[in-house]
Amino acid sequence: MKKDIMSVLPDGSEFVSWEMPCSYDTVIHVNPAHKMSADNNDGSSEAPLKTISEAARRAVAGTKVVIHQGTYRECVRPQAGGEGPEKMVFYEAAGDGDVVIKASEEVTEFEKSTGWIMGEIEGEEKTPIIWCHHLNPEQFKGYNPFCAVNILHDRLFIEYDKTDMTPYLNRRGMVFCDGKPLVQVALYRQMTEQPGSYWVEANGQTIHFRLENDEDPRMHTIELTCREQCFAPEIPFLSYIHVKGITCAHAAMGAPVPQRGALSCMRGHHWIIENCTIDWSNAVGIDIGNECWHHDILPDQQIGYTIIRGCHIKDVGVCGIAGLFAEHVLIEDNLIEGTGWQKMELSWEAAGIKLHNSVGSLFRRNIFKRTYRADHLWLDCGNENNRITQNLFLDGIEQREAVFIECSRDETNLIDNNIFWNIEGRFDQEKIPKEPGSSGWYKLREHDVVNGYGVYGEGTDHLYLSNNFFGKCRGSGYFAKPVSFRMEQDMMRGGTGRDTRIFNNFFYECGQSAITFPTQHNEAENNCYANQPSGYLRVMYPEPEVCLDLKTWKEFYGFDQNGQTAWVSVKVDTEAYTITFDEAAKKPVFFHGQEKRINLIDNAEKLKPVSTNPLTAGDFFGEARGEQSFPGPFTSIENKKVYSIDPRKKIYYCLLYTSPSPRDPK
Repeated sequence: MKKDIMSVLPDGSEFVSWEMPCSYDTVIHVNPAHKMSADNNDGSSEAPLKTISEAARRAVAGTKVVIHQGTYRECVRPQAGGEGPEKMVFYEAAGDGDVVIKASEEVTEFEKSTGWIMGEIEGEEKTPIIWCHHLNPEQFKGYNPFCAVNILHDRLFIEYDKTDMTPYLNRRGMVFCDGKPLVQVALYRQMTEQPGSYWVEANGQTIHFRLENDEDPRMHTIELTCREQCFAPEIPFLSYIHVKGITCAHAAMGAPVPQRGALSCMRGHHWIIENCTIDWSNAVGIDIGNECWHHDILPDQQIGYTIIRGCHIKDVGVCGIAGLFAEHVLIEDNLIEGTGWQKMELSWEAAGIKLHNSVGSLFRRNIFKRTYRADHLWLDCGNENNRITQNLFLDGIEQREAVFIECSRDETNLIDNNIFWNIEGRFDQEKIPKEPGSSGWYKLREHDVVNGYGVYGEGTDHLYLSNNFFGKCRGSGYFAKPVSFRMEQDMMRGGTGRDTRIFNNFFYECGQSAITFPTQHNEAENNCYANQPSGYLRVMYPEPEVCLDLKTWKEFYGFDQNGQTAWVSVKVDTEAYTITFDEAAKKPVFFHGQEKRINLIDNAEKLKPVSTNPLTAGDFFGEARGEQSFPGPFTSIENKKVYSIDPRKKIYYCLLYTSPSPRDPK
């Protein structure tokens, strides 16, 4: 059988999914809207169960649980996993409407808040109206997120002097008005300054809140989070579970570590999580690994082998998908947006996807957008033979880097055919040196205050970047530094920053540099550099750092002998998912004769094709390139053509597997 060119891993092997057609012996229906529904029924379509939890109590290997539309205010705790890929436990939305599992409860009893000092009220024409609600103890048995702060467990790595501790010490509980969250404040009087906010009393038993426009909560739907998770086994290691088409909303867990998602594998392996939605999770969306590095790893324990496909993970506070030691993972065709609103990036677990020690995994055709003060994708330590391909990394808000590959030294990791756009950087604007006139021209070293990288390699060797498009990175398209001091014997977490190969990429409007190599012991070839600043190619060590253009890059380091420079216009629509190339409206100003020596291409259509990289024989659209193609993710470029760049497949692989009709229990 011919290999799928977009599934080939860096070692040349093909990522082969373990998915198989699956048969089911029994089907259980859950349908609370049915007039005959009850949890003591047999679970047939004529006599369905009322709760998913009761179905989860009964389900064993070979059971399909069909969940009909409705809002389920419960935490589903599966009691059994499957026996293999051909005999799984399947939880599936019936398709007759939305299936939403909420970790919140609607509340309807309110009173005016009194007895608290509001403080100064500036710019208010009338006194703000603040309400309160006393929690019902019956809804908070065993867990009250309004009593617990966000970070309690593993907090040893927080750099307290570098971060605002307020979000770490906020309560985990959230308040929603008509599905939109209110903002938590630290002091009662701050609600007078911020409509749409809430405050929690010290004992966590009473919530005070102020709505937008000082509206009456009795005219709205008010929900309070009261459960940690939505779908999560309490028994570890349950495996071969398939979850499809379910929304998990309003989960109120604490910040990782431990990694406890709204939808959790609870250390199980061989899960399929497909076409699901995670909506407003306080900290973690989905967890797929060993949960915590303080757990023992058991003999022969399998960790990972999880498939996450076609999901929409939105507005998660810290980490969209978290996995520790998760190997052979397939994450494809997902939209992950709005991650990081908790602003807890210095807890070091903040990202759209954050995995540790990933081996042999494939991340393809995902869209990451509007990630806030966190990475889109972070592979932390000991990562080997992973491929990141055909993804969109868009609009990183106050983001230090889009993709972070940390301390991985033993095998190659491949990043190819991705589009990076608008990585803002996270830094203090006031610390940028002001250099009027020519005062900054002759310094020996550039300042390192500004960041905002497409790909950041920290202590990582053998990284391969091929056929990517890097656009509007505030700092650099690629930036790396060695971390040799972490090369201790027990964990081997350091690296030299060598053997990075950057081939056939397109760099556009990078703020400081297209490439910053730590040393010359790396490679660059066949890249195109468009609309770059001065000194856009850099080698940091040995000092002094050198800032080069393409001519000196070629002459003194032997890099990019077939490299090209261009001055063009590129526009990316991050809502419609399109990209357009055109001639630039304004061209750079040159001294007499310089333009001919620079050989600046003013039309992307005029780029010279370069040799195709054998390891990345396919393009962004998954089509074969042939022996030559343009630098970047597209085989060729046409001016003014609007390219659709939504990479997600509309029909997912699992639809190829039509399972036999199961028997209704009678």
